[in-house]
Amino acid sequence: MDLRLGVAGPASDVEKAAVDRVLGMPSGGWDGGRRTPEDGHLSRGGRAARSRRHLLLPVLQAVQDRTGWISPAALDYVCTRLTVPPAEAYGVAAFYALLSTEPAPATVVHVCDDLACRLGDGEKLCAELERRLGPPGESGGREARWVRSPCLGRCEQGSAALLQRSGEPAARVSIAPATVAGVEAALHGGAVRVDTTPPVRSDPAGHRLLRRVGVVDPDSLDSYRAHGGYQLLRRALELGPGGVIGQVKTSRLLGRGGAAFPTGAKWEAVAANPVRPHYFVCNADESEPGTFKDRVLLEADPFGVLEALTVAGYATGSERGYLYLRGEYPEAAGRVRQAISQARQRGLLGEGIMGTDFNFEIELRVGAGAYIAGEETALFNSIEGSRPEPRNKPPFPTQAGLFGKPTGVNNVETLANVLEILRIGGDAFAQLGTPDSTGTRLFCVSGRVERPGLYELEFGVTLRGLLDLAGGVRGGRPLAAVLLGGAAGSFVGPPALDIPLTFEGVRSIGASLGSGVVLVLDDTVDGRDLVRRIARFFRDESCGQCVPCRVGTVRQEELLARLASGNPNGSVAAELDLLGQLGQVMRDASICGLGQTAATAIQSAAALGLLGDPEAGRVRP
Repeated sequence: MDLRLGVAGPASDVEKAAVDRVLGMPSGGWDGGRRTPEDGHLSRGGRAARSRRHLLLPVLQAVQDRTGWISPAALDYVCTRLTVPPAEAYGVAAFYALLSTEPAPATVVHVCDDLACRLGDGEKLCAELERRLGPPGESGGREARWVRSPCLGRCEQGSAALLQRSGEPAARVSIAPATVAGVEAALHGGAVRVDTTPPVRSDPAGHRLLRRVGVVDPDSLDSYRAHGGYQLLRRALELGPGGVIGQVKTSRLLGRGGAAFPTGAKWEAVAANPVRPHYFVCNADESEPGTFKDRVLLEADPFGVLEALTVAGYATGSERGYLYLRGEYPEAAGRVRQAISQARQRGLLGEGIMGTDFNFEIELRVGAGAYIAGEETALFNSIEGSRPEPRNKPPFPTQAGLFGKPTGVNNVETLANVLEILRIGGDAFAQLGTPDSTGTRLFCVSGRVERPGLYELEFGVTLRGLLDLAGGVRGGRPLAAVLLGGAAGSFVGPPALDIPLTFEGVRSIGASLGSGVVLVLDDTVDGRDLVRRIARFFRDESCGQCVPCRVGTVRQEELLARLASGNPNGSVAAELDLLGQLGQVMRDASICGLGQTAATAIQSAAALGLLGDPEAGRVRP
């Protein structure tokens, strides 16, 4: 692609209309359209356009949705409107999996072949699609094609796909559970089906975060308010910012995104920072393979998430909130958009909320297919219109986060806990679970288990207890291993069944709860195949910014391929030793958590003997 401005020729009227729909019609030197507080002082010409760099991703998505790809001419027009250098804009457009900088069919179906679907019917589905339709990525002259995809966040359904159709109107719809007939219907323009029944399996009597799921109409603010909705925001306004933070600190709530950082301390640091403005971000870019808890909350209880985000904004003195949602959750996006609109119409967002002087707005930003965007600083870059590459820390987000300002950021599950803290009080919340792991936890159970789904349980339940609730291993087969925490987590064997599922409990065996993934493997699973998929996932999702991750993830996958083929360089023991060295380098030298954890699951699999037998010098079957 020639990245010189003006070389590509003029954009089509359709492409210009897609851009102008987001930015507004240009008028003389004035760059009209939607503006936010981030735009700063508005002036004519390029300065005003540059202040709207944060609209780059929404503009690119608009072009993609309308025409099916981002042509050089369209990119040229976008760059002219926003005064963004073409190389930078192309770098953003080429980064995301759901954007295309090459001509593409109007219809693309992404078929999941990641961990949970691999243990379900995903590979059978891909094999049959390849037999009928040809290899993935080939259109065969049709105006449609199918491609393999990383996790789509519907891990409890055995197989999943995502329809991406351009045109007017554009469509993005989940297909779950996915079947050959369903995928073929989508490719030929037919109707598609997604089962949106909340996959909640635990006892409703113990639900706190899930207590409204399946009870409240997620499309109705009136329904939400009839079940106590927005009473806790009113409670927060009565307590004042300091009172809310005090309750959160008393609760000893730890973040549920994997890092387990004390939530109250984070909020307090943002609130105390004198630099203005403040922002609060809800990280809903739930892309860890095997994870689907945030999707359930967003689809079934969107007003609860908005209320919690509004409370967080109030407590931290934030003027604006962003909810960054992964692009593979179209149903959740529709629900959140509608919920924001209704809340704004009813005076629960905007100026003078509930008759007070509290002003707070929430904007939904939808990602475009990038696991790394779930890293908080990469997420900030994505919102700002740059490539979603992680930043070095310090400074930390509480010091200089989104747009360089103090920023609070929590994932969906963490924010959902805040409403429960306000409902029962920080002291009562701290009595739930264990002293070091307070409250309840959402567990995403999938794989070879009888009752896959979402379970809410108090911290302290054992892994054995959770699997018993899920009906045990499917068909009564022996348990081989459990992957805790997703691709960035660890495999544990049957001896870990009686370990309590708490932060401190799993830490004692060198594992992590991570995002709450509990992926069950029976004795028929090919562990080497699963581990190679994990390696390929990290190779593909590395942003490439730092050498240890960019090169290390490739070398890791190559090593596993040698082991799987039975052709190690030297002995299996030597290869496993090299694998350990690679992992150590990535842990020590990578910029962010992706590289630092890219070898964790793989090395834990090696420790369980899933990769090979160094004593025998061969790969274990």
